[in-house]
Amino acid sequence: MLSRKRNERAAAGSHETSLIALGTVIRGDLRFSGALHLDGRIEGAVLAQGDGAVFTLSEHGQVQGEIRVPHAVINGLVQGDIHVSEKLELAPQARIVGDVRYHTLEMAAGAQVNGRMTHHAENEPPHELPAPTGLDEAVPA
Repeated sequence: MLSRKRNERAAAGSHETSLIALGTVIRGDLRFSGALHLDGRIEGAVLAQGDGAVFTLSEHGQVQGEIRVPHAVINGLVQGDIHVSEKLELAPQARIVGDVRYHTLEMAAGAQVNGRMTHHAENEPPHELPAPTGLDEAVPA
């Protein structure tokens, strides 16, 4: 179910697809647009450019660093925080050690998250504390 949706979205979203093959290790931050499929390992941040970008991490793939993308399908190991502004799909072999922030979540049985999971709405106002009252009153000496 997850792979069919992923393939349809990747094909509809962009004709630009990058593949990082099994056995490839990238040390440093990676910026991409379109679709990125990772079978290898990235030691650094994965950052998408564009609202239609799709990041797919296969069961062989690993990321040691932060992920910031609009759409993600995770089925491998992530050691770092994940920020997904649209939809996050966690497949059965997903293993995440870090905090997850998402708008829409689909999680298959078997996926594991060791960290906080936080939902955020697109137009959600930031949480602000009310201003303290009574500060203008003089404090007796």
